[in-house]
Amino acid sequence: MLRKTPTGTWLPAWVPESTTTLSILLIFCSAVQSCTNGYDGSMLNGLNILDSYLDYFHLNPATVGLNTASVFIGGIIGPFVSGVMADRLGRRPAIFYGCIFTLIGVILQTAAQNVGMFVVARVFLGFGTAISGIASGVYLSETFSSRYRAWGVGLLNDFYYVGALLAAGITLGTGKWQSTWAWRAPSLFQGIFSILCIVILPFIPESPRWLVNKGMMAEARMVIAQTNANGDEDDVVVLAVYKEIIDTLRWEKEENRVMTPVQIAKNPTARKRLLIGMSAGPISCVVGNIIASYYLGAELDTAGITSSDAQLKANVVLNVWCLFCSLVGTYLLSSWGRKPTAMMTQILLVICLFIIGGLSKIYADNGDSTSGSVVYGNVAVIFLFQGFYSVAWTPLLYLYPPEVMNYSIRATGLAFSQLMLNSLALVLVFVMPIGIANIGWKMYMVNAGWDIPIIAIIWYFWVETKGKTLEEIDAIFEGHKHSDVPDVELIRTGKATLDVSAIESQLEKEVIGMKSE
Repeated sequence: MLRKTPTGTWLPAWVPESTTTLSILLIFCSAVQSCTNGYDGSMLNGLNILDSYLDYFHLNPATVGLNTASVFIGGIIGPFVSGVMADRLGRRPAIFYGCIFTLIGVILQTAAQNVGMFVVARVFLGFGTAISGIASGVYLSETFSSRYRAWGVGLLNDFYYVGALLAAGITLGTGKWQSTWAWRAPSLFQGIFSILCIVILPFIPESPRWLVNKGMMAEARMVIAQTNANGDEDDVVVLAVYKEIIDTLRWEKEENRVMTPVQIAKNPTARKRLLIGMSAGPISCVVGNIIASYYLGAELDTAGITSSDAQLKANVVLNVWCLFCSLVGTYLLSSWGRKPTAMMTQILLVICLFIIGGLSKIYADNGDSTSGSVVYGNVAVIFLFQGFYSVAWTPLLYLYPPEVMNYSIRATGLAFSQLMLNSLALVLVFVMPIGIANIGWKMYMVNAGWDIPIIAIIWYFWVETKGKTLEEIDAIFEGHKHSDVPDVELIRTGKATLDVSAIESQLEKEVIGMKSE
C-alpha cells in the first residue's frame, strides 16, 4: 500500500506503509548507488589488462594513470557543490541530479574516440557519482532507523563489490572480442545503476531531518513513522525520535550552529567533529587498496601472475571475496562497534603490506625460478589484504562521517571527506603505476610505513557511535544531548518510559515556535 508523502521538493514520493518494505527500498537505493563506484573501479581494472583498450588509445604508464585517475578530477569538483545541493534542494533531488551527470559521463565514455574524450567522460562520471554518493550518505544516515543505520548506510559502499563483480565478469566475457566493443560494452552497462536509482527515488521519502529544518514538522513525523513503525505516528519510539530531532535542530538554530566552512574551522567543537568525521575518507584512500582496486594486473605481475586471462579471473574471485568480507565487516560495525573494528583491520592491513612487499622482493630477485609457493602465497596475502580492507573501510566510508557530524555541518562535512578522498586518490591512482614500475616491491613497504600512524589516530581521536541516534551522538561532543527524552534504544527495549501526553504538549509549543521563526 503506497501513501503519498509530501517532500517539500519538486520530486514527489509515494511511500510504502510497511517499514520493512520501505527499508528494503532504501537498502536497494543504497546498493545501486554503491554499484556505480564499484563497477567503475573494477571495469578500469579489467580494461587496463585488455590489449584492445590499451592499443586503441596507444596508452603508456602515464596515460593509463590519466585515463584511470581522471574520474577523481570530477570527484574533487563534485564535493564543492554537493553539500549545498543536498541542503538547499533536498537530499533526494541531489541524488537525482548526480545520477543524470553520471549518465552523461557513461554515454561520453562509451563513445570515446581518443584519450581527451575518455578523460572528459570520466570527469563527468566522477562529478555525478560524487554528488549522488554524498547526498545518499547524508540521506540514508538521516532516514534509516538507528537500529538499522549501520546496515543501511554500510551497504552504501558494501555493494561496491557487486558492481565490481559485474564489471569483472563482463570484462572477462567481452575481453575476447576482437573490436572496440571489448571495452565499450562494459562502459555502456555502467549506466544501468543510475537508471535504477532514478526509478527508486519516487518511492522513498525525503529525509525527516531536512523536513524539520525546512519547517515541515508534520511531514517529518510521517516519515519517522514510516521508517520506524509501519506509519503509526502515535508509536512511542516515533514520538521519541521526533522529539529528539525537533529539540536538537531548534538548539542548533538558537545557537547559530549553521556555519560556513570558515566558522566551522574557528569553532573548536565543530572543528573536532569535522576532522574526526572526515578522516574516514582520506584514511580509506591511503591504506593501500588503490593498487588492487585499479592496478590489480600490475600487482599480480609483481607477484608472478602474468597471464591476462589468469589476472581477469583473479579480478572476479577477488570481488566475490571482498563482498563477503564487507558484509562481515558491516555486521562487526553493528555489533562490535566502529572504532574497534577500524583499529583491528588497520593493524592487519599493515602486517599484510609488509608481507606482500617481502614476498614480491623474493620474486623480483629470482624471477621465473621463484618457488610456486612464494607466488601463490603472495597472491593469497593480496587477497587477505583486500578482505581486511573491506571489513572496515568499505562500510565505514559513508557510515562514520554523517554519524559524527551534526545536522548543520553533515552535508558539508561528508562532502569535505569525499573531497579529501578524491584529492588523494587523484594523486595516488596516477602515481601508483609509476611507483610500481620504478621501485616495485618497495612501494608496499612505503605504504605500510605511512599506515602505522593511522592506527594511533583511530585509537586516540575516534569516538564510538554504535547504538545511538544521530542526536544522541551530540552528547559525546557537547557533554549532553539537546533533548530531555530518554535514549531511543532504551525506550524501544522497554528500559525507559515516555510520558506521551506531556511530550505531545511540549511538541505542540515547540513546533509552533519553530514555524514562527
